[in-house]
Amino acid sequence: MCSEFTASLQIKGRSTQLPKRCLDISLAALGGLFLLPVCAILGILIKLEDGGPVFYAQMRAGKGGLPFRSWKFRSMVVNADQIYGAVQAAENDHRVTRIGRLMRATAMDEIPQLWNIFKGDMSFVGPRALRPEEFEIRAGRRVALSDIEGYAERHSIVPGLTGLAQVYAERDIPARSKFRFDRLYLRRRGFWFDLKLIAFSVWITLRGKWEKRGSKL
Repeated sequence: MCSEFTASLQIKGRSTQLPKRCLDISLAALGGLFLLPVCAILGILIKLEDGGPVFYAQMRAGKGGLPFRSWKFRSMVVNADQIYGAVQAAENDHRVTRIGRLMRATAMDEIPQLWNIFKGDMSFVGPRALRPEEFEIRAGRRVALSDIEGYAERHSIVPGLTGLAQVYAERDIPARSKFRFDRLYLRRRGFWFDLKLIAFSVWITLRGKWEKRGSKL
């Protein structure tokens, strides 16, 4: 059963790979140029708030589980990972800075990932790129995301800036539930489906609803 599922993904992947890649390169290049003034303003505001670095780089798991360096505008306090560990963000997270709250609500902290998309480390649409050491806290204990069912399957394709789970899954549901959305995307993915998810993501961004608990649409 697993081999049949993998074979079907490979066949579908060959038919959608080129249009998807062309879309990624075009949108990443145009978006990067269009958003340059916004990037300059955000850089100044981040620096003015606490004097720390403007950008935040971390290793993420890409296609096949291979690591790549992901770039973001820094939205948390300096050295947050070293102090608190690689735990997922929660509601009213005290690690998030003031400008960070605005950026996370509108996804502006992820603008530098347009470079990752242009390079091919990421796509506009796909499962969220996770840190290899990332964990969640459930019932008072730490659970590694890599130990949760569905983790490996989601690495059969390039991770995305947005995706089915990012748009439709509620913010604080367990990773196991989010991975179900990722597995559903693997079965339904296609060029027009990606365009639909991108359009929904733009709508959420314009309304500043990315950090909302509950439905974002």
